[in-house]
Amino acid sequence: MPLSTTTLRAIALSIAALVTIGGLACSGGGGGGTISLQGAGATFPNPLYQKWMSEYGKANANIKIDYQSIGSGGGIKQIQAQTVDFGASDAPMTDDDLKGAPAPIIHIPTVLGAVVLTYNLPEATKPLRFSPDVIADIFLGKITKWNDARLAADNPGVSLPAKDITVVHRAEASGTSFVFTDYLAKVSAEWKTKVGADKSPKWPVGQGGKGNEGVTGQIKQQPNTIGYVELAYAVQNKLPVAQIKNKTGNFVDPTIDAVTAAAAGTIASTPADLRVSITNADGATSYPISSYTYLLVYQDQKDATKGKALIDFLWWGIHDGEKFAKDLQYAPLPDELVKRTEAKINSITSGGKPLR
Repeated sequence: MPLSTTTLRAIALSIAALVTIGGLACSGGGGGGTISLQGAGATFPNPLYQKWMSEYGKANANIKIDYQSIGSGGGIKQIQAQTVDFGASDAPMTDDDLKGAPAPIIHIPTVLGAVVLTYNLPEATKPLRFSPDVIADIFLGKITKWNDARLAADNPGVSLPAKDITVVHRAEASGTSFVFTDYLAKVSAEWKTKVGADKSPKWPVGQGGKGNEGVTGQIKQQPNTIGYVELAYAVQNKLPVAQIKNKTGNFVDPTIDAVTAAAAGTIASTPADLRVSITNADGATSYPISSYTYLLVYQDQKDATKGKALIDFLWWGIHDGEKFAKDLQYAPLPDELVKRTEAKINSITSGGKPLR
């Protein structure tokens, strides 16, 4: 028996309603469905961020956060292009970077970490020591042998081989590279003049690896190599890390306390936008190649629902998320920076209206 016009209309309206509800559930923005956030950028904090996504997801089943570890340069480009909900970089965005975005972006510091010198030298049975000028000259290509007299002077009693040093550096735009070259530019006038501090420096010597992962892999596979990576990558791969002579002349291990000490002396002078360099910091116990790492977000969020989900995650990160930092070789934010970062998160709006 044919269905009446009224019945057919009721069925059509029911289907339309179901489609609408389904669309809301799948969109990142509405109803009781899943809200999806996408981030990309720095490899430096990736081990911690993956932990954060996992733990936050357990407590917030309706929030799906994905983070792609592509390097700080990529993170900055993607947040400028608005193809992600948040970017990530160890190198603060420059004034030109910020001008290249269609709207104001703010920096949310998350944790601190150490950029370490790691190496593959089977003959070295204890951690090697490096003075700042020696590091600069290795990466300038002026010191080319492991048994160079200046390297030997830093390491009395260590039998260094007469083998060529192979330098490994990052291949792409990298916040880790920025932190490392920012340090070298402060301790070596020649480095500052010839190369400078940059996410994509023109390396005088060496071979490139993609991401902290790629540099770590190349060093692990090739004897006589040296390179720079975030501490977590060296620890995870059981590679040695060097002691580095700091500003006061002490050789310092890249411990969490030493990274925290590097930040301590700079908090009072940290600018309102929280963009700051803490390399070559003062302090007898400071590790000299330390850095904050940042999440990059738009001050005004286009989508209020996604914006609220994002700031809730950021708030969780600088509070509950900090407890995961030390186990993964990162230093939690100092209390004063947490307070200042809270104010930054509270300043995020959607359509000019506060989201918290």
